[in-house]
Amino acid sequence: MSAPRRLWALSDVHVNHGENLAALHALPDHGDDWLILAGDIGDTPDQLSKAIDALAPHFGRLLWVPGNHELWSHKGASSRGAERYQELIDRCRAAGVLTPEDPWAVWTTPGGEPLHLCLMFLLYDYTFVPDDVGAEHAVAWAAEAGIRCTDEVFLDPWPWPTRGAWCHARVAATQRRLQALPDGERTVLINHWPLRQDLVRLRRIPRVSPWCGTRLTEDWHTRYNAAVCVSGHLHMRATDWVDGVRFEEVSLGYPKHWEPKKGADYYLRQILPGPATPGTGTTWRFR
Repeated sequence: MSAPRRLWALSDVHVNHGENLAALHALPDHGDDWLILAGDIGDTPDQLSKAIDALAPHFGRLLWVPGNHELWSHKGASSRGAERYQELIDRCRAAGVLTPEDPWAVWTTPGGEPLHLCLMFLLYDYTFVPDDVGAEHAVAWAAEAGIRCTDEVFLDPWPWPTRGAWCHARVAATQRRLQALPDGERTVLINHWPLRQDLVRLRRIPRVSPWCGTRLTEDWHTRYNAAVCVSGHLHMRATDWVDGVRFEEVSLGYPKHWEPKKGADYYLRQILPGPATPGTGTTWRFR
């Protein structure tokens, strides 16, 4: 395999929707380019495999992190919690797809700088709420607005007692890996859920925020020398600049969130190479 030219990202492709799966099959050949799949690829292991089968012929390598939908265990599911996560890892490895449990790949920029592609699985701990609410009251706070996330039914945290406890275990394990990187080397931080609360701007359903991340990662973009941070989950495509670091929300979303006539290729977000100089503010990409 020759050196990749570009690194792309896409998340929330939800291939249980036929239009979305067809759009992946219709992608043009991207040669040796790599593609990050930033979670919510489907609702079952079989759907994840279908997406991989659709995408693998179009890219030199696929990299995957889980979202909440992949972790759902419906009635009669073959696995739950950590077992479900391992089943997904096994599916990816069998297809040659990199996962958060594999050694992190290194991308070399045109200038020769190594960037560690840090695939992360961090979940959420209900702390993306106002300070006067608190994580322990987050679900009740959301319920006051008629919001109840499907994760509360289908995302089993086994063997951890709560999703928050699983999140904290994942954060601690990932921090150990990040802290072991060579001093001064830069990263690309890749997670399904946003790393910062201020990036969660769900104006129509703001009380979904408890299921959108953890405050434990708010400073990771500077603490771990990130060049770019990649996430999905929100179905609200945007580029943000925080402290000179680029944050990319790379969702495709349900069919109502994108225009099929443009094709999925239109919605791929180029992660690397990136802009030569830092930008400012927020750029929205709804359509």
